[in-house]
Amino acid sequence: MIHEENGVFPAVCPLDCPDTCGLLLHKENGKIVKVAGNPEHPITQGAICNKVRNMAERVYHSERILYPLRRTGPKGAAIFERISWDEAVSEITERFKTLSKEYGPESILPYSFYGNMGVLGVDGMDRRFFNALGSSKLKQSICNSAGNEGWKSVMGFNGGTIPEETVHADVIIVWGGNIVSTNMHQVVLAEKARKNGAKVVVIDVHRNQTGQWADWFIPLHPGTDTALAVGIMHILFRNGLVNEAFMQQYTLGHEELREHVKGYTPEYVSSVTGIPASDIERLAAMYGQAEAAHIHIGNGLQHHDNGGMAVRSITCLPGLTGHWLKQGGGATKMNGGYSSMNSEALERPDLRPNPEARRINMNRIGEALAMTDKPIKGLFVYCSNPLVVAPDTERVRAGFEREDLFTVVHDLFMTDTAKYADIVLPATSSFENTDVFASYWHQYIQLQEPVIPTQGESKSNMELFSLLGRAMGFNEAAFSESEEDMIARALDHPDNPYLNGVTLSGLKEHRHVKLDMTPYASYLNNLPTASGRIELYSTAMETAGLPPLPTYVPLKEGYDGIRRGRGHKYPLMFISPPNHNFLNSTFANVPKHQKLEKEPFLQIHPEDAAERDIEDGMWVTVYNDRGTYEVRAKVTDKMLPGTVVSQGLWWEGEGRKQRANALTSDRLSDLGEGATFFSTVVEVKLK
Repeated sequence: MIHEENGVFPAVCPLDCPDTCGLLLHKENGKIVKVAGNPEHPITQGAICNKVRNMAERVYHSERILYPLRRTGPKGAAIFERISWDEAVSEITERFKTLSKEYGPESILPYSFYGNMGVLGVDGMDRRFFNALGSSKLKQSICNSAGNEGWKSVMGFNGGTIPEETVHADVIIVWGGNIVSTNMHQVVLAEKARKNGAKVVVIDVHRNQTGQWADWFIPLHPGTDTALAVGIMHILFRNGLVNEAFMQQYTLGHEELREHVKGYTPEYVSSVTGIPASDIERLAAMYGQAEAAHIHIGNGLQHHDNGGMAVRSITCLPGLTGHWLKQGGGATKMNGGYSSMNSEALERPDLRPNPEARRINMNRIGEALAMTDKPIKGLFVYCSNPLVVAPDTERVRAGFEREDLFTVVHDLFMTDTAKYADIVLPATSSFENTDVFASYWHQYIQLQEPVIPTQGESKSNMELFSLLGRAMGFNEAAFSESEEDMIARALDHPDNPYLNGVTLSGLKEHRHVKLDMTPYASYLNNLPTASGRIELYSTAMETAGLPPLPTYVPLKEGYDGIRRGRGHKYPLMFISPPNHNFLNSTFANVPKHQKLEKEPFLQIHPEDAAERDIEDGMWVTVYNDRGTYEVRAKVTDKMLPGTVVSQGLWWEGEGRKQRANALTSDRLSDLGEGATFFSTVVEVKLK
């Protein structure tokens, strides 16, 4: 494919999105001129979002970094000189060797996430390199760790209802997820269910595009999802809408739960959530009386102090009604457990000389860079843009400004983070690489092979860390494997029966191969919880000092719904979810996407705007003790009073402070040490 100048070639969308779409790339004169969906993909079936449709503009962007750079000006000023790869590798390896000798290898920290979802790109040779180096470890918990732990505390396994079955549901509840923007093919499946009479209910703090699409949108106060879930349980038990036989056979703790939920009356839950008691009654009846109800649990609600418990509580609901036994019923949070690969073979933890090396939470990178005891002296950033995506931005910036911090950034662009690097290395796009992709939603593994030549002097993560590993003198065999060798190792995972029959040769022939879903038929009989049952009561939670039963715990930052009022220093709850045309900070520098989003703005309820003499279109300053955020106001009733919303993570520019994360805390969630972006209180004033 790489050497053919013209034609249509298969590819995979690399974005951190559950859909993992099959693509067709159209080439003319050696360049990609069109990105289309692959109609032969069984799930995505040729439909793709606007983000990946315009991916070629990102691949051929005029500001793309195409050769290594060395900083020559102040950190943050983006003043660099071009250097050779030999110079870059020599400087990095010499500095890493010196830091390891003087401060120990744990003075070096990798910082990465899933800017590219290719398995080799983010879970392969890079992990081998930092394991062999003996660096500090990174806890990658910025996105879904709280929710995953909440789900697993009930079900034991990161897998739920498979997507295709949801067309058979008669009630679909989308809880805390903007799937019109972030999981479009689940919307397609829901529409098929709708044509058969299903109703779609969306529960969220903000009437986003998904809320507008719903048959019924239910707004609630941020961080109160647990109260609503347990309130629904109260009504299910009270009204006899539970499946006693199912609970007896498949669950643990239903009798304890029955007593526990009695205090969560509709009136109490209404006072917490802001949802009318009559709507809570109606929702519980709709769910309990459904033939096959499906709950799609989104990412948003887990980004709270109580986010793990929120997901845990919602996950318990089909355990009361027995909807798991009905085709299309049950729930989905993350289905990545079905496609889990052989991580030990990929990452080679056996190469690490210090298995007990410290682990630093990526949400607390600002705090970590300020440590004086065993300080971080070297930082390697790839597949992430922490100056935009990490919480408590001003503290993060202060860390990156340290002159004694040797920082390397591997990226396609001069991101806000790359401006603070000592060495910037050019990264390939996924269309220039060989890699394997798994979905954390559907059941298909896909192969990506290069469609275009490497642009400039760019290198993939695989090539880069292989090169650095050999230059450091690490285990030659581990750093000389080919992409195909590593893919074969990744797929060779006898502990995961769902991977049976998925092979490299099959991927080469068919481009996508379905997992062996035979074990799914006995899903409920093989739950990997301690009891082997759906754990409504969790002794593991109890041992950890957390409530063993679903329990509403208010947010830590002094916010408890609308009741804060103007008498408090920071009376408004600030939420910063993704917008429709960016993916976190990706695409924020692409002109077409910028034009579609226009600019960042703050959605504020008419009541809150009137109290502050704010009118639509006015410039306002959003602030708290951590920082400020300057943005235009958009007066709207898309959320309850007391909540303000700014969608999208914008790069800094035009002399304006556009980083929403200047306001957010690096506190960690109740489960999984996850991010608490949405548990943020602020005040708003005219600029």
